[in-house]
Amino acid sequence: MLTLVEKILFVIATLASLYYTYRGVALIMQRINSGQGKIDWSLAAKRVGELILKVGLFQPVFRFRLWPSILHGLIGWGFLSFLLINLADLIYAYTGFKLLEHTGLFGDAYRLLADFANVIIIVGIVAMAIRRFILRPATLSTRETTLLNPKARFGITRDSAIVATFIFIHNSMRLLGESFGIALAGHADRWQPTISSVAALWSGVDPQTLIIGEHIAFWLSIGAVVAFLPYFPYSKHIHLFFAPLNFALKPERKSIGQLSYINLDDQSIEQFGAAKMKDLGWEQIMDSYACIMCFRCQEVCPAYNTGKLLSPAALEINKRYHFNGGGTTDVAMTDLISEEAVWACTSCGACVDICPVGNEPMRDILDIRRNLSMMESAFPKQLETAFKGMERNMNPWNVSQADRMKWAEGMSVPTIEQNAEPEILWWVGCAPATDARAQKTAQAFAKILNAAGVNYAVLGKNESCTGDSARRAGREDIFFGLASQNVEILNSVGAGLSSPLRIVTTCPHCLHTIKNEYPAFGGNYQVIHHTQLINELVGAGKISLEVNSDQLSVTFHDPCYLGRHNNITDAPRDTLKGAGITTIEMPRNGVKSFCCGAGGAQMWKEEEAGSARVNEMRFAEAKSTGADTVAVGCPFCLTMMNDASKADGGTIQVKDVAEIVAERLK
Repeated sequence: MLTLVEKILFVIATLASLYYTYRGVALIMQRINSGQGKIDWSLAAKRVGELILKVGLFQPVFRFRLWPSILHGLIGWGFLSFLLINLADLIYAYTGFKLLEHTGLFGDAYRLLADFANVIIIVGIVAMAIRRFILRPATLSTRETTLLNPKARFGITRDSAIVATFIFIHNSMRLLGESFGIALAGHADRWQPTISSVAALWSGVDPQTLIIGEHIAFWLSIGAVVAFLPYFPYSKHIHLFFAPLNFALKPERKSIGQLSYINLDDQSIEQFGAAKMKDLGWEQIMDSYACIMCFRCQEVCPAYNTGKLLSPAALEINKRYHFNGGGTTDVAMTDLISEEAVWACTSCGACVDICPVGNEPMRDILDIRRNLSMMESAFPKQLETAFKGMERNMNPWNVSQADRMKWAEGMSVPTIEQNAEPEILWWVGCAPATDARAQKTAQAFAKILNAAGVNYAVLGKNESCTGDSARRAGREDIFFGLASQNVEILNSVGAGLSSPLRIVTTCPHCLHTIKNEYPAFGGNYQVIHHTQLINELVGAGKISLEVNSDQLSVTFHDPCYLGRHNNITDAPRDTLKGAGITTIEMPRNGVKSFCCGAGGAQMWKEEEAGSARVNEMRFAEAKSTGADTVAVGCPFCLTMMNDASKADGGTIQVKDVAEIVAERLK
């Protein structure tokens, strides 16, 4: 128990600590509130269950880096316990009453928990310190070529050292102080086995010395918390506060790739995209404080993995260090990330998906592109051809709309004029309608639909590009025009139907845009991928497939906009299984799939310089499985994997799932 003087000193120290902590947190909130949009606090109540999983169980942490995640879990769960343990220790220090310790079995369980939590925190932080300061894996930093705030390279290490030291002192001193208390009592406590073992070391020590030791241990343990609090807002460990807020308050999205709606009919809008940090949404500014600087997003980024300048982690870290250096939200975004890095992003969403605290660096990058493209006309010149094609001929290939149905010549493919009340509207997409290789996918899918007797139709010459590539390249104006026109056409088709309009696409980019982004334009439809529809047809017995004895060996490449953005991973595999094919999985598959390199409008421009090409790295992974065929479910992936296969000598076939199924139709 503390003396009166100690109690007074502790109160004074705590009040001073809380004052300076408050100033730091208030400054952070001021910066966050300077961002665009308003916080919807009602979202938190809807997400209580999700918060328990993500915050209480650290569920997002365990999706990557298993052993470090386990260590992080030990520390995190231990500290959640210590919220109660430290409170009980404070009550004892001021009153002499040991809260919870004299309540029978519950008190025994509490003491056992306190003992165990103390140990796992110490073990966890020592192991993490060894990893960071001795083993020093490259995944905990970034290349010298990456634009990173100069203070961050040393600052992250210093920050980790300060936090590790604080945690070690806090917990080791708590353990030591408790051991002095047990030694004073003169008998071991079987419910505190570790602390009792340490207490045995003090056998025969003068009681007055033990009392002094108990007081010193309190000041070093609880005092370490008081001393650390004012530093907390400037530490990366402020994520303990902002990560839960991130999960609780992020605006609702239909997909990780859904972008914010801009009404271009509103003539009062003067700024498009993010020129400065203050142009970002409030949640994007908060991301910089939620960031734990673990570099997981960088580790899964296809651009960074192929030697390019982009590091999504560096962007978030630069935002934070800019603030810690006294900067404001008036800073230009291109001071925090280079233009070359901005254009290297494939919008694959891997950084958003893997982030353990819910950050969205991809969203920042696409907002920066909006500013560069629409306000400054500073985009890669190779994109001009695609932009002109979408503006003049409604497709990035710049093929005349009059040729939109050439792919179907000689086949029975009804247009909406010929079949005004279809059960399924097939959105063919620009690639299958205009690209020679992708046309084979469209022809194969038409063959399947006809064999199954599906009542379907296509828009034919009335179909335009969905605008996906324009939007990911920052040309919101082109996207707005295409989206508005397409929604008007789709709604007119839907108005004549007795049931809600159901749309099938062979392109995940079309699926994503129509399903997740057209609702903002008044277009709400049921949208499915062609592999999902094929599954339905097989399940309903409408098509029969021959299980060939050719022992075809297939590995399926998950398109980013199908798996990660829309969580469709089983349908393509089930479709192949229905054709008697067992897939061989690549190391990175499902929602953790590696990008083909074509998304984010990369299809229409040269890839930024690096150590490798994204598609060739992915193809090498496919080849490593030993499969003789790479199956895809996206026309962009089809092109990129085909190109990589040709560069490798054509050793592996690349086919859309629909082509494989069509070959096996009875």
